[in-house]
Amino acid sequence: MNENEVREGGLAAPTRHPIDWRNPDYFNEEKLNRELERVFDICHGCRRCVSLCHAFPTLFDLVDASSTLEVDGVAKTDYYKVVEQCYLCDLCYLTKCPYVPPHEWNVDFPHLMLQAKAVNFRKGATRFRDRVLTSTDAVGNIAGIPVVAAIVNATNRNRPFRKVLDKTFGVHADATLPEFHSRTLRKRLKAHTGSTKSVKVGDLNGRVALFATCYGNRNNPEVGGDLVRVLEHNGIPVRLVDEERCCGMPKLELGDLEAVAQAKEFNIPRLARLVDEGWDLMAQVPSCVLMYKQELPLMFPDDADVRKVQAAFRDPCEYLALLHREGRLNTSFKNALGKIAYHVPCHQRVQKIGLKTVEILKLVPGTEIEVIERCSGHDGTYAVKSEFHDLAMKICRPVVAKVKQFQADHYISDCPMAATHIQDGLADGSRASSPYSLLRYAYGLAPLE
Repeated sequence: MNENEVREGGLAAPTRHPIDWRNPDYFNEEKLNRELERVFDICHGCRRCVSLCHAFPTLFDLVDASSTLEVDGVAKTDYYKVVEQCYLCDLCYLTKCPYVPPHEWNVDFPHLMLQAKAVNFRKGATRFRDRVLTSTDAVGNIAGIPVVAAIVNATNRNRPFRKVLDKTFGVHADATLPEFHSRTLRKRLKAHTGSTKSVKVGDLNGRVALFATCYGNRNNPEVGGDLVRVLEHNGIPVRLVDEERCCGMPKLELGDLEAVAQAKEFNIPRLARLVDEGWDLMAQVPSCVLMYKQELPLMFPDDADVRKVQAAFRDPCEYLALLHREGRLNTSFKNALGKIAYHVPCHQRVQKIGLKTVEILKLVPGTEIEVIERCSGHDGTYAVKSEFHDLAMKICRPVVAKVKQFQADHYISDCPMAATHIQDGLADGSRASSPYSLLRYAYGLAPLE
C-alpha cells in the first residue's frame, strides 16, 4: 500500500474533525438535511449499528416503511425521530462504523446528530423539561439546600407524586432520580487535611486537583470520598478545584452549544491555572473527563488553555495504572473482592485508554472480573424521560443478563448513573458499587467522614 492509499483511508487511524459550530452554515437546516440524507443512506446500506442504541432501528424502520424503501422516501420532518434517539455515546463511531474519517465518505454519526440537536435547539424546539433536566448547577443549588434536599428526596420516592410528574412533566414514574445530599463532597472535604507534598511520577506531577462534577458533588459524594482515600493512600495529595460549573456535557447532548461555551469560559481558566501550578486533573465521572479530553478540544481547537487542560486530565484508574507502571502503586491489599461484574462506560471507552479499571482491580488477590462492554442506555437524562425510559431499560437488558449469569459478588461501573441503571434492571434489592469504593475496601480503609 502506497502513501496516498494510507492517507485516503487505508490503514490511517480514525480521526475526528473539529466541530465547526461558529460557522453560520453549521445551523443551515437545508444543508443539514442534505447531509443527514447522505449519511442516513450510507447507514441504511450498512446496518452494522442496529444493535447499539435505538437511533438506528428508528432510521431503518422509517426506511422500510417508506414508499421507495430508501432514504429518499423518508420525510425530512421524520429525521428528528432518529436524532432524538441518539445520546452521543459515540459507540457507533468507536466500534462499528467502517466509514469514519479519513474514509472518503467521512461519516461521524454522533457529531452529525449533535449538529441536528444544535439546529433544533436554536429553533426553540427543545422541551422545557429537557432544559430543566440539563441545568444541573441550577437544580443542584436549589435541591442541595438541607431542608429542600430532604423534601426533594422524599418526593422523588413518593409513588403518587411520581405518577403526576410522569403525566405533567415527562419524567417516567419508574425511573430512579438522583438523591441530593446537602452534605456535599465539597463540604466533606472542606475540613479534610491530607498531605500536600508531592513526588513527580513519570509524566504525572504526583498531586491531583479533583473536578468534583455536579453528580459527584451533590448526588454521589461517597464515591468521590472513596477516590480521595485511595489516592491519598498511594501518596497522592488531593484538592478540589476551587470553583467549578458543570462540565457542559448535559448541555452538549441537548444541543445548547452556547451554554457549553459559557461553562468552558468559567472552568478552563481555573483548570489551566492549576495545571500551571503543577496539579494533575481528574474527575470521577467518565463523561466529564471526556468533555475535557475530546469535546471541548474539538469545539475550541485553537484555544491553548483547552489543549493544556486536555493534556493534564486523567481518568482515575488510568492515573492509578500510570502509578503502577512506575512502581508507585500500593499493592498491599487486605481484603479480597471476589467476583466482580464490571460494566465499561461508553464515554470511558471513547477515551481509548484500555481497560484500566480491570487492570487495577485484578491486582487485588482473589478477584475475578467479568467485563461487560455494552451500553447501559442511561445517558444521564435519556433514561428518566417518559418516552425513552422503557427503551433505555431494553438497551440495558443484555448488561443485566450478564451480571445475573456471572453471579457476581459486586457489580460496578465507572459511571455511577450507569451503575444505578443496572441496579434498576436487576430489581433484586442488591446495590451497585463503584471501583473506588471496592478499592477503598480492598485496602482496608475507612470511608471519608
